[in-house]
Amino acid sequence: MQRPHARTALACSAALLTTALTSCAGSAEADTRKPTAPQGVTAQAGSATTAHVMWERASDDRGITGYDVYREGEKVATVPAAKLMTDVDGLIASTAYTFTVRARDAAGNLSGPSAAVPVTTPAPTPADDEPPTAPVALRGRADDSRTVTLSWGGSTDDLGVTAYDIYQEDARIHSVSGTLTTARLTGLRPGTVYTFTVRARDAADTSSPDSNTLDLATPSAPGAPASTAPTGLRAETKPDGEEFLVDLSWDQPDTGGTIPAYQLFLNGKMTTTIVWGGTPPVGRATYRLTLADPPGTRYSLKIRPKLPDGTWGDFSAQRTVVLPG
Repeated sequence: MQRPHARTALACSAALLTTALTSCAGSAEADTRKPTAPQGVTAQAGSATTAHVMWERASDDRGITGYDVYREGEKVATVPAAKLMTDVDGLIASTAYTFTVRARDAAGNLSGPSAAVPVTTPAPTPADDEPPTAPVALRGRADDSRTVTLSWGGSTDDLGVTAYDIYQEDARIHSVSGTLTTARLTGLRPGTVYTFTVRARDAADTSSPDSNTLDLATPSAPGAPASTAPTGLRAETKPDGEEFLVDLSWDQPDTGGTIPAYQLFLNGKMTTTIVWGGTPPVGRATYRLTLADPPGTRYSLKIRPKLPDGTWGDFSAQRTVVLPG
């Protein structure tokens, strides 16, 4: 029997291989499994025309890509997976509403709706330009590697406090009713330093000044390396002619070796690398930063060390400075 020509045989093999690969690709299992429904949904009136909706993270075998928020069954907001809250505006004063939340995965599968939560917007308030007083004595504890509990002294307001907003590094991450002075925060990262402040808010959506700043470190996960975050970060600001000097000092972490440099972040962006001119300091380190912005400019800052293996370590707690007038 005559054998096929070599090129013909190769073409046949290629065709068979293509068919096999197409068959395998075609048999890939489609994602039809729905995410779990979000739990812990809460809704609070932020003002006479707004509501703040929050929920806990849902789960999915291939990952959550976002959440849809519904008012009376009608979708009113879509947020990415990393965000677990949203503000809904355009509401009517003195009106009852019901909100639900559904999780969504990359294949477009929607979870079932969460439990429905009711909220009633308050009556319109007269013009109110007077903010509440700042919450006082903010304190807290890490309950475990992913959860912390905060508490504080209540604020006062001429028309009444409607909510307390919890901020982490200048971003609002949680809100509770104005009748509460505690909050439990979940979904945090193990072995991480968090910086919290709280603001009170009244029915006119006017916010108080910040409470005191609270640093809390979540415990590392079992078996994970110890935190490499600098601790005790302080920032002192003073004028210097038309510029301002910001003197930073911090306790260096124990990394098992010399820390040759630090990265300095201002308002969340890496601004400069601090490199020592000679032998790196031991123990507490210092650095002077010069700023030429107008008085009243507000900055948040944090640092992280360069580890002996060349990688960057954990961030310090964040500090906020306001250039003096």
